[in-house]
Amino acid sequence: MRKVRVSGTGSYLPERRLTNADLEKLVETNDAWIVQRTGMRERRVAAPEQLTSDLALEAAKRAIENAGLTPGDIDMILVATVTPDHAFPSTACRVQHLLGARTVPAFDLAAACSGFIYGMHIGRSCIMAGTAEHVLVIGAEVLTRFTDYKDRNTCVLFGDGAGAAVLSPTTNGEGCILDTSLAADGSGGDLMILPGSGSAHPPTHQTVDEGLHYIRLNGRAVFKQAVSTIVRQVQKSLANCSLTVNDLDLVIPHQMNARIIESAAGHLDIPMEKIFVNLDKYGNTSGATIPIALDEASRQGRLKKGQHAVLVAFGGGVTWASALLRW
Repeated sequence: MRKVRVSGTGSYLPERRLTNADLEKLVETNDAWIVQRTGMRERRVAAPEQLTSDLALEAAKRAIENAGLTPGDIDMILVATVTPDHAFPSTACRVQHLLGARTVPAFDLAAACSGFIYGMHIGRSCIMAGTAEHVLVIGAEVLTRFTDYKDRNTCVLFGDGAGAAVLSPTTNGEGCILDTSLAADGSGGDLMILPGSGSAHPPTHQTVDEGLHYIRLNGRAVFKQAVSTIVRQVQKSLANCSLTVNDLDLVIPHQMNARIIESAAGHLDIPMEKIFVNLDKYGNTSGATIPIALDEASRQGRLKKGQHAVLVAFGGGVTWASALLRW
């Protein structure tokens, strides 16, 4: 089995910023309350003409360039999203077309906030098996179009954005993905849900009137389960590689809530200096948070050759996943 590395990263954030001050004009809230409860100060909003695929395309271009490749080198395209352009065709197929890539496999993954790591697992497996050389994995979301700006408990959380990574075989002792681990528990499906997004509640006047096409979540239950799950998942990936928390140089968690991240770090006994956090700038972009943060960490020099980093996410489904990297 061949070893696999992250050969390139890229991200894209829309220009428009939605600040806490802006939200104060929409719902009964204030900056201090939002920062205390979530750690968020602003988030990005896609322009009306921008689709999820448009954000994904820009992140993909930057990742491919960073890897020193061209679209013609890509053997598979995976897009992790819960806000696709359409139910079908897949957003990945449109990205393939816009990139000018070859007629390689392209499909979407719906694993919510864990989707990007799910995609890494699939891409890594294909490269290890020799069925692909370079796999493009993208996380992209336009969550603001499914956010109820009359609900102060959810409207402060979500933003739009995209991140991407190219996975390639390792050569000459370069860094590699040491472990990917995935799981899900469908019994928690109601914790985070978009009720009117499928065959259960197809669009009607009634579903629109009832607000079924907006994101709903049980914040208290999510908090409790997310913290314990993130802790266990990091410990599992470390154990799989015979490493300890002391071997970690950086933790890149899903950017869902600052208090969740801080609590998990405390339980793991990892100082916050080793935790990468950017949710204050972008909010929760679901499947895009991990690749956006990975790209920023790489470009900011937070990841150096030979260092160990763990990516960990918990999201709707419920799903969770982790990936342990040697950079």
